[in-house]
Amino acid sequence: MKNDFRDFKKFIKNKKVAVVGIGISNIPLINFLYELEAKVTAFDKKDEKSLGKVGEDFKKKGINLELGENYLDNLVGFDVIFKTPSMRIDNPALVKAKQNGTYITSEMEEFVKYCPGKVFGVTGSDGKTTTTTLVHNMLKIEGYKTWVGGNIGNPLFSKIEEMNVEDKVVLELSSFQLMTMNVHIDCALITNITPNHLDMHKGMDEYVEAKKNIFKVQSKEDLLVLNRDNRLTNSMVSEAKGRYMQFSIKEKIQDGAYFEDDKLILRGVEVCKLQDIKLMGMHNVENLLAAFCTVSDDVSIESMKKVATTFTGVEHRCEFVREIDGVRYYNDSIASSPTRTLAGLNAFSQPVILIAGGYDKKIPFDPLAEQGYSKIKALVLVGITKEKIKAAFDKVIEEKSIKLPIVLTEDFEEAVYKAKELAQKGDIVTLSPACASFDLFPNFEVRGNKFKEIVNEL
Repeated sequence: MKNDFRDFKKFIKNKKVAVVGIGISNIPLINFLYELEAKVTAFDKKDEKSLGKVGEDFKKKGINLELGENYLDNLVGFDVIFKTPSMRIDNPALVKAKQNGTYITSEMEEFVKYCPGKVFGVTGSDGKTTTTTLVHNMLKIEGYKTWVGGNIGNPLFSKIEEMNVEDKVVLELSSFQLMTMNVHIDCALITNITPNHLDMHKGMDEYVEAKKNIFKVQSKEDLLVLNRDNRLTNSMVSEAKGRYMQFSIKEKIQDGAYFEDDKLILRGVEVCKLQDIKLMGMHNVENLLAAFCTVSDDVSIESMKKVATTFTGVEHRCEFVREIDGVRYYNDSIASSPTRTLAGLNAFSQPVILIAGGYDKKIPFDPLAEQGYSKIKALVLVGITKEKIKAAFDKVIEEKSIKLPIVLTEDFEEAVYKAKELAQKGDIVTLSPACASFDLFPNFEVRGNKFKEIVNEL
């Protein structure tokens, strides 16, 4: 039984509400809470000048602002706090507020709690956005009114009164969003789990437990979809609260999706052939199989096939940019972990010139060097992690007595130009950084767009 949003409206009216973070997702939330007659204060590290018109609009409405370096000092005396996903629940300011009886939540938790439609939650270390988009497209082509949100799409909480019980809602959920989640998700998918975001989590155990929150409040009727080929997700089968399905590119699964004889199969029925799909790489075959399982209760094989054979991918994911003098350039800026870069390398049929490096998420690069060296013709490194990545590859080069040119660069533009210098006709250059972008760019999209801009000017 879904929660009635009218209950939330009654609850929030006239409450003193703090919203931490004035970002893309929280701006609609702040305005929505104001419309619901909450007494809203918005908190952010940015100053008033940086907020621009957004800040001016809030002040006109009577929304209070707490800004600057010490913006959390006044996070006291509130009935409700909506935290930003990247803010840990053990932040001293939140701990103090909770001790004083404040209800601490997030936009995503309240949305899922009150969403009237069927909720499909997608998480994992790699493949979340592509799989979320595939699930969304399959449900849409089947004829459902479908919404997509979470890490992608538009903030949905402010749209909740436009939704109906027949609607389908697909959410890409990060470990940060899931850390405090204790709400019911009808259909949960975990694509895979590998070391990631260890700069934000206290360790691998906390990261894994956060991912598990996507299914911990499920019921017997709900569906959990897990990757058979990934050790960590396969081990979660015993923890499923209700029904579960698995997918694999390595073995046949009777009540699941699998890859066999160049065919993608769901419960023994061929959905499509490998040669007919537009997405590159076996990691995308995994994404398709995961999506088939996830929508299996709601979507026909015909609709699954239509999406699988026409979908060309999401921007910044092994995205072809252009060909110059016989050299093809690809933008795989989404690859912010070593495993995601490995998947990208495996999508190509030849060794590539790889541009890598960036913000340090405290993930070891040894697996990338040990498993990826044979897929790399030359390595161009940039960013904070360039020395760490070089050290991992130097070790493999010495152990295996191989030659692999490694070039260290001072900035992003130089990295692209060095890759061009190294490339010969027939080569592939790919930006697949194995790191987050935050040392040089606000996010992976800005990084990918900058790469495309430089390549298009070569």
